[in-house]
Amino acid sequence: MFRAEGLWKRYLAGLPSGHLHLAARFDAFSFGDDPALADELAALVESGVKRATCSLPVEFTSAGVSLPKAGDVSVVMRGDGTPVAIIELTEVRYLPLSAADASFAEDEGEGDRTLEWWMKMHRVYFGRVSERHGLAFDDATRVIFQRFRLVCRASDVA
Repeated sequence: MFRAEGLWKRYLAGLPSGHLHLAARFDAFSFGDDPALADELAALVESGVKRATCSLPVEFTSAGVSLPKAGDVSVVMRGDGTPVAIIELTEVRYLPLSAADASFAEDEGEGDRTLEWWMKMHRVYFGRVSERHGLAFDDATRVIFQRFRLVCRASDVA
């Protein structure tokens, strides 16, 4: 969190007075559930390819973290805790996994960016996470579809 806080402070120092983010609280996280996946997804965010993500509510509640909402601001980190970017959630929807569409899969920016690939890999990932928490998972399980915008890269405020 210390390195994330440093990026956040450098970002805030460059904002004009009155900017909404000056009063915002941020969180810091890595995507995925292992360092290699976190690195891969952080690179996609940093490049601007990844503009969406999808999560299970238990990924937040089990960590005592509030469920996401539009306007939330976060520092995205690599698997080793190195901050790479700041993002802001622009859209949050709670829907069954089966509601995913091709547009969302493309915005998530992973794999070949098709819905077929996205569904296959997210079924695997969510199955793994659900099992760890002793939960059942299928296509009717409600997930959190989130779109975000890249606010800045760590390299922009070095």
